Amino acid sequence: MTVYGWIYYIVFFIILVLLVKPLGNYMAKIFQGEATILTRWATPLENAFYRMVKIDPFDEMDWKNYTKSMLCLNFVGIIFLYLLIRFQGWMPFNPQSLPAVSPYLAINTSVSFVTNTNWQNYGGETTLSYLTQMLGMTVQNFLSAGTGLAILVAFIRGLTRHNTKHLGNFWVDITRSVFYILLPLSIIFALVLVSQGVVQTLSSSVGSSLIQPYINEGQTITKQVIAMGPVASQAAIKHLGTNGGGFFNSNAAHPFENPTPLTSFLLLLAETCIPAALTYTFGKMVGDTRQGWAILSAMLIIVVIFSGLTYAAESMPNPRLNTLGVDQNPGISQPGGNMEGKELRNGIASSALFATLTTATSTGAVISMHDSFSPMGGMVLLLMMQLSEVALGGVGSGLYGMLIFVIVAVFIAGLMVGRTPEYLGKKIEPFEMKMASLVILIMPMIVLFFTALAVVLPVGLSSISNPGTHGFSQILYAFTSQGNNNGSAFAGLTGNTPFYNLTGAVAMLMGRFWLAIPTLALAGSLANKKKVPAGAGTLSTNSPLFIIWLIAVILIVGALNFIPALALGPIVEHLILIGI
Repeated sequence: MTVYGWIYYIVFFIILVLLVKPLGNYMAKIFQGEATILTRWATPLENAFYRMVKIDPFDEMDWKNYTKSMLCLNFVGIIFLYLLIRFQGWMPFNPQSLPAVSPYLAINTSVSFVTNTNWQNYGGETTLSYLTQMLGMTVQNFLSAGTGLAILVAFIRGLTRHNTKHLGNFWVDITRSVFYILLPLSIIFALVLVSQGVVQTLSSSVGSSLIQPYINEGQTITKQVIAMGPVASQAAIKHLGTNGGGFFNSNAAHPFENPTPLTSFLLLLAETCIPAALTYTFGKMVGDTRQGWAILSAMLIIVVIFSGLTYAAESMPNPRLNTLGVDQNPGISQPGGNMEGKELRNGIASSALFATLTTATSTGAVISMHDSFSPMGGMVLLLMMQLSEVALGGVGSGLYGMLIFVIVAVFIAGLMVGRTPEYLGKKIEPFEMKMASLVILIMPMIVLFFTALAVVLPVGLSSISNPGTHGFSQILYAFTSQGNNNGSAFAGLTGNTPFYNLTGAVAMLMGRFWLAIPTLALAGSLANKKKVPAGAGTLSTNSPLFIIWLIAVILIVGALNFIPALALGPIVEHLILIGI
């Protein structure tokens, strides 16, 4: 661990916090229908879009119709993307003449991008045409992030409204999310990326002569094929929308997607700025910004602690190499620590922070090989997902997941003092707790069930590249990632098999929509309640004590769900590594 590394962390979190209020205030105005800097230009386009698709923006929905609209859009998206992938060989903008993708991989990929998971069992530059990348993956990056924002806004309305069934209009919410937030930010960010050297072209791949030719299977290789494509446009929304699916197989580690230290830093800000700013949006919409700051504080405390743990774990020398007499201390000729799977240009500090935040935010983009992290470093990445990705989390999904934990924390605190729990003037009763319990318990059930299934079936075990405890960690990571709609991987697992493509698709569908449905049902129930005025016994939910209590509830729930599984993987692997 170095002074530079800590400065990097401190500067990043300071800039992130400074972005929270202006961006959060802007998003609050968008969802409350107030005028913004883009209103004059974007409102005519928005209204024209409503007329074109015959949507009445003033026709509000109850939670059931809101849910039906959300499911309709996303399942049509799955079908459209599946057909696009299957028929890409006959479509334009395919300069490499890439053929159709196999059915199992196509269904996994289409579900992956629609659910905001962006899990990839393929190399993008050798599998998907430019048209598929642009019309398929990039479009779904916008729509999946917009879906998360729409669900969050509906949930906030459930907390702020009373004696009503209406949660707003899903089509209006997702349209405003894309038109006013995701699209403008992506255009600006894509231009910044292009200025730094990120590729944005429709030209075909180019060849380059090798300085040192080599022999492969008896043939002398003198040229390298360098993949090109519309990269910057996809990279921008993949991070801003916490999507994570890379144009290239090596994702954000590729120099055409992340060429400079500045782009690496900006990619981190892009994937965290909207989830963090949404806490201020929440505070503005409920009429008490202290509530938003309290939630952000809980999120940042978790993220800061765990990112520090990752940095510490990866900075430690490998004890097995110490026994061989290998010098692993930092010096002029080496950075020290565990550099396996990490690029020298990124180093340990940047790689550790990127890995922690990409798992915390559901982004899943990588600049280093997570499979090569130390057992303890890899366990932190697992935990960031297994805590339900509520420490910042995905766009929209992270905050509504955190609000579910807030409701649970309030309910438990109410039981302790023998008082009916309330949150923002709404009584938390049995139905709300049933829906909150579903949201919290469905994810671990998905992850643990499919992990257990994979480790007892030969088709699951056959994909492991590293048998033993690490092989178990590879499987656990895969289903943790897909069940939480993250998309990153311990890439030693061969995922492009019928078994993993199909089980992964089911895990991603359940992890996205089985959580969204009870969330919207809970929002509908809250909106239908009357508002209860705060009294002397009302629990303060913006105090330091409540922040600590909320963090404790999140950690306890995560530990109860996953510590036994972690004990079979990274914990045992760490004990073996240190010789215990």
